[in-house]
Amino acid sequence: MQGSASLISSLLPLVVLFAIFYFLVIRPQQKQVKKHKEMIDALKKGDKVITNGGLICEVVKPEEDSIKVKLNDDGVIVKVSRDYISKKIDE
Repeated sequence: MQGSASLISSLLPLVVLFAIFYFLVIRPQQKQVKKHKEMIDALKKGDKVITNGGLICEVVKPEEDSIKVKLNDDGVIVKVSRDYISKKIDE
């Protein structure tokens, strides 16, 4: 009986530490990733976005693995990977 009690008392701090780590680090990060993916999937023509490089662009055509964006009023259109869209600008 003494052996099992000491085993439980030695593992309990590790379980508590993992639970705290999960609720303070892992779970919020998963929520943030899910929210970002939903934002990327909901982009449509005319939305303004900021890339990870800091470029402010207007979405021209969302595609399967990339997004065509217009950089300025001159009509310069480039393809940007969906991974590099940072956030949507709400005006």
